[in-house]
Amino acid sequence: MFSELNSILNISPDSFTRGEFILVSDRQSDASFLIHHFLSFYLRARCKVCFLGLVQSFCHYSAVSQRLGVSLTQAKEKGQLVFFEGLKECLSVLTPKENNVESEAMNFLRDPTVGLRSLYEFVRSSVIGSGSLEEGAEQWGPSVLLVDDLSVLLSLGVDVGAVLDFSHYCRALVCSQMQGNMVMLVRCNGEEDDDDDGDVVSEVLLKGLTHQCNLSLHVQGLPTGYCKDIHGQMEVCWKTRQGDTPHLQKNLFQYKVYDKGASFFARGTSSAVL
Repeated sequence: MFSELNSILNISPDSFTRGEFILVSDRQSDASFLIHHFLSFYLRARCKVCFLGLVQSFCHYSAVSQRLGVSLTQAKEKGQLVFFEGLKECLSVLTPKENNVESEAMNFLRDPTVGLRSLYEFVRSSVIGSGSLEEGAEQWGPSVLLVDDLSVLLSLGVDVGAVLDFSHYCRALVCSQMQGNMVMLVRCNGEEDDDDDGDVVSEVLLKGLTHQCNLSLHVQGLPTGYCKDIHGQMEVCWKTRQGDTPHLQKNLFQYKVYDKGASFFARGTSSAVL
């Protein structure tokens, strides 16, 4: 968990705004360190977390979380964390075996035109649960949905409209109905004005999610190129309303990622350039 980022966002495990959709995006950089931050943050806050890990194995997320002081294995055992391992579930659909149970949540792999209803139903059942607590079971705070990363669904042949519908229904369920929070990562590989079809679809997804979210964290490389002491920059955009008028507040920070954390600082204030 990154204390400097918590200070920037004015949040703590004991005090954070509920009902928020936080969009994490990156361009020519890697924003996955923010997903690890929010995963450890919400587990420390005793939230009930549903994590759709579509790009890495459980072992990967567990190893990183261990360095941040959180045990995903214990969280799963206690029922606090529901982890969906997309890589393993894909194999059960693409290379079915007699004794393996095929994942219904990934049925769009056989036919992308069916959309993401089954994946949404998995999320719904995970965040709502059975509705009854066993005797002695721990009670958790608000539900949280994390997705790493949504762009993978485009690569698997899902239409961008279906992906935006999925995020919309998840937001309605988690943020509005349950007053929980949602964090999604989306990647854009090219420049904003690239004409490549794949990049155009990624831009449509990014713009659609930006319209839906309450807070966006956009990570990108430095415009000046590689720097050993500054790994990139992050634009933070808060959406607020003043009466009936929407208002955007933007701040730009630079950052450096370490093995067990990250530091954030105003542009040009790093010790490397002072």
